[in-house]
Amino acid sequence: MTEEKRVLAFDFGASSGRAVVGTFDGRTIHMEEVHRFANDPVMVRGTMYWDVLRLFHEIKQGMTKAHLSGPVASIGIDTWGVDFGLLDQRGNLLENPVHYRDRRTAGMVEEAFRHIPQEKLYGITGNQIMPINTLFQLLSLKEQRPELLAQAKTLLFMPDLLNYFLSGVCRAEYSIASTSQMLDARRRCWSKTVLDALDLPDSILPEIIPTGTCIGTLDAALCEELGLEPAEVIAVAGHDTQSAMAAVPTEQQEFLFLSCGTWSLLGTELAEPVINEASERANITNEGGYGGKASFLKNIIGLWLIQECRRQWMREGHEYSFGELEQLARAAEPFRSFIHPDAPEFVPSGNMPARIRDYCRRTGQPVPESVGAIVRCIDESLAMRYHQAAVELEECLDHTYPRLHMIGGGIQSRLLCQMTADACGKEVLAGPVEATVLGNIALQLLSVGAIESLREARRIIRDSESIQAYQPQEAERWQEEYQRWEAVTSC
Repeated sequence: MTEEKRVLAFDFGASSGRAVVGTFDGRTIHMEEVHRFANDPVMVRGTMYWDVLRLFHEIKQGMTKAHLSGPVASIGIDTWGVDFGLLDQRGNLLENPVHYRDRRTAGMVEEAFRHIPQEKLYGITGNQIMPINTLFQLLSLKEQRPELLAQAKTLLFMPDLLNYFLSGVCRAEYSIASTSQMLDARRRCWSKTVLDALDLPDSILPEIIPTGTCIGTLDAALCEELGLEPAEVIAVAGHDTQSAMAAVPTEQQEFLFLSCGTWSLLGTELAEPVINEASERANITNEGGYGGKASFLKNIIGLWLIQECRRQWMREGHEYSFGELEQLARAAEPFRSFIHPDAPEFVPSGNMPARIRDYCRRTGQPVPESVGAIVRCIDESLAMRYHQAAVELEECLDHTYPRLHMIGGGIQSRLLCQMTADACGKEVLAGPVEATVLGNIALQLLSVGAIESLREARRIIRDSESIQAYQPQEAERWQEEYQRWEAVTSC
């Protein structure tokens, strides 16, 4: 009989986090959420920070609760990309990490292009040019707070920083490093060309390690404080998208997937990065994944739009569940108004319903007034954007995918899943919901030797989860409306 393995996965999203114990009996993975907590940014004198010490407190709570039912073999952490903390010469945190939605990077992309041409930057890094990327955050520090950068000895991305708090080891895991726009995508190392062009220090960047590396064990003082037994700290795919990628329940080597959460990421898994004129024109990113694979991805604003609308309605005294919002959207008139989900005005936090109305007013469309009309506008526009991204990606690769694996929290909206199938004209296979956590767990099990290969891990996940199929039902109507969406969003 196979010995049961228990591992502990921490999954941090942009608004919440959770601790999940994964138990593998040799055939299937069983998950138990032992702790859930809020992850709210904190505004202090005009700067938006992550409350990282509170997050580490929640990690301690999660470890303590997991230990109640027995020790775990390992711990793995995944988070969002691009953000980081800076350590001083003594290894102390200089200040709380700044949130990627903070406005400090305004104008930094244009400033960077004064020193390195856009085509050269993309040609080296293969990263989608986005103001939130680490490179532009560091450039803002050099321009606006050089004294802070001068004090820094080590930069650690968010999952690497939390791993450091657990183990005392400073490393940069491959997948999270690849979100930074500082990595040479082909050579898989920090790009001295990019860093020198912007006069940024390469000495603060730690050694890059492969995804799934054991970096050490829990710090002895931490074990004593919490009454825990030592466990391995595994650098799983620190970028949550790459943990989710590991959980795509497919038998195919060539597949198209959509990770649907606060951000939506649509792409595929390749042996090597694809960096050419077509991918640069489409602004498609290349990220690193498990086994040195490359993920060819399009970043799209996702459920952030609905989440931020919901927060605004709560401020106005209306407590809608996500299920209620879906029902209201289903009842609303179809194809009335569209937005471009990635328009700059939708990136910051704030009154999202008002911004959506302003966008529709500015583009000469009917203004969505009701809650259902706004949510339907978002859902339909996201589905259109997914179709556009899929077309761009398939053109870059000269390959057509007949189906789309849709994973993550967004698949709980059956309406959005069906819209995506109709807009893309593809069969949508929805599941698992908990793809990021399952991928985190699977990568730990690979690291400790309980699973032999990523292919086996995906088979186990497929056998452990329920997958829902959606067939295109109104593809012709959606193609007609897509032309109108393109016309509206290109204004």
